[in-house]
Amino acid sequence: MGRQSYKRVLLKLSGESLAGDQGYGIDPATIGAIATEIRDVVEDGVQLALVIGGGNIFRGLAASSKGMDRASADYMGMLATVINSLAMQDALEKLGVSTRVQSAIAMQEVAEPYIRRRAVRHLEKGRVVIFGAGTGNPYFTTDTAASLRAMEINAQVILKGTKVDGVYSADPKKDPAAVRYTELSYIEVLQQGLQVMDATATSLCMDNNLPIIVFDLTTPGNIKKVIGGEAIGTIVQGDEPCRKP
Repeated sequence: MGRQSYKRVLLKLSGESLAGDQGYGIDPATIGAIATEIRDVVEDGVQLALVIGGGNIFRGLAASSKGMDRASADYMGMLATVINSLAMQDALEKLGVSTRVQSAIAMQEVAEPYIRRRAVRHLEKGRVVIFGAGTGNPYFTTDTAASLRAMEINAQVILKGTKVDGVYSADPKKDPAAVRYTELSYIEVLQQGLQVMDATATSLCMDNNLPIIVFDLTTPGNIKKVIGGEAIGTIVQGDEPCRKP
């Protein structure tokens, strides 16, 4: 059974998704392929915003676990997300997609400040908006930033692109008995500790009834398919029981 199609979406990408097979940094071929898919959906009239993590460059939580001050480590992670945002902007504009980067931390020489109404206006004009620097506050992840920005711009859904084709009961690489869910409720995600988004982000979506779709970003064409309403990946919404294929 299909799902509804969407006209305004927020796409959440991990920093690792830009690294490709090299595992760190930014792989030009990988970011170019993602940009091409984004161009295709924007040409169909979809209003699209992006939040990109920074784990391919610097992971604040990992650094703080090794003794670095958590707030300093998180600010460094925010700067890594801005680097990724500028790289994605460059890849998109090479394809003719008008793009704006808005940063939650002031750095006016390289990015606009985050202003909600300006972001919405950019989307209405067909521009892709990339939100950099997370929420601008330490102790919050880019998952939480994605949830917050999605609600501020009145997005209909958060699309979370991953390397697996949905949410599983366990790590499918380690547990061959792991099953994939097609649909989950927010409460089930929180109670079972499933790796969808962190608990703060999931709770924020639950409080505001914002659906989350977790899907496989590595399969070409999946961004367009999921926005068009094809039932791929796992959707998290409401309080209905989980359904397995």
